[in-house]
Amino acid sequence: MTNPYDFLVSPFIEFEFMRRGLVGTLALALGTGPVGVILMLRRMSLMGDAMAHSILPGAAVGFLFSGLNIFAMTVGGLVAGFAVAVLAGVVARTTELKEDASLAAFFLISLALGVTIVSMGGTNVDLLHFLFGSVLALDDQILLLIAGITSISLAVLALAWRPLMLECVDPAFLRSVSRAGAPAHMAFLALVVMNLVGGFHALGTLLAVGLMMVPAVVARFWARDVTAMIGVAVATAVLSGYCGLLASFHAGLPAGPAVILTAGGFYFVSLLFGPVGGLLRPLFRRSRHLEA
Repeated sequence: MTNPYDFLVSPFIEFEFMRRGLVGTLALALGTGPVGVILMLRRMSLMGDAMAHSILPGAAVGFLFSGLNIFAMTVGGLVAGFAVAVLAGVVARTTELKEDASLAAFFLISLALGVTIVSMGGTNVDLLHFLFGSVLALDDQILLLIAGITSISLAVLALAWRPLMLECVDPAFLRSVSRAGAPAHMAFLALVVMNLVGGFHALGTLLAVGLMMVPAVVARFWARDVTAMIGVAVATAVLSGYCGLLASFHAGLPAGPAVILTAGGFYFVSLLFGPVGGLLRPLFRRSRHLEA
């Protein structure tokens, strides 16, 4: 019989790459958890997916000129992400096209362009690195980058919390009483892009949004209060990182997909048993009434 310590703790004690992966996912969880919950409350969940793909061509251009240089790829990803966010907003305001449709067009174009650039300047291994990340190969620079992005995110959210929450509940009221709505919205979009760039280095463009949105959706089944939702989302992301890394180590699964699949497992459990809208919750309530 396997010793629980050897199964649950020993991999992180004995192997540095496992510790780095765990620290990286922990830092990502702290930053992406609150951002994901706010995206969900503002009905912008799919926007996160679109923005995740939009950073690929910028990061690919940085790779084309500097190789796997963290600074070049980060700057390129940030520039591309901000550019797509601004362009999608401009198109939505100057044409009859809705913002979600505009973002969908930009993200598909960005994904195709990014894959093309990486394919021209690299190998299939490089392409897989861009699309799926390398959470078990995080170095000090990437860990410091993710920690810095998380720190900035928490500080900005603390400063802009009230207008962000008002915009989630009643944007018309916020516009009538304050001019803080637009700056808060732009600051929030910047946080989305920054956290996706941090997630890109660990999980790749295809999976970076997973650690942002899946735990947020899980939290919706367990809490109604926003603060509680953020706590559940962060805890789910941390557990997903820990369990996913263990699954990767013991079963030989790719680490990034294992982390997101673990979060998906939490989603299905929450979908069935969550106290706030879970599918089986009414059955439990009905059985209690029959027993009474």
